[in-house]
Amino acid sequence: MTGYGGRRTQAERDAITVEIGYALCSAVFAAAVVLGAVAGPALLFELPPVVGTLLLGTGSALATVLFAVRTVAVLVRFRRAGQPSQPGRTNPDS
Repeated sequence: MTGYGGRRTQAERDAITVEIGYALCSAVFAAAVVLGAVAGPALLFELPPVVGTLLLGTGSALATVLFAVRTVAVLVRFRRAGQPSQPGRTNPDS
């Protein structure tokens, strides 16, 4: 946000808070979708115990990894993107 080590403004702190919230919510949603897609059949159908355990374990592992990757990716993208120089504008030259 501030490139010179100064204090962040309230708007910058608010933007960071919103971005963290977005990162966490989108990561939870993506992880839930993957967990449901992979482990869902084990919960809905009568499968052999080994297959059910394998699907639940794989789904949980994939959901955990996806949650971490999605959260980090959103926050890194936010840090690199920077903010518009004027409120309400997406490009300083617009």
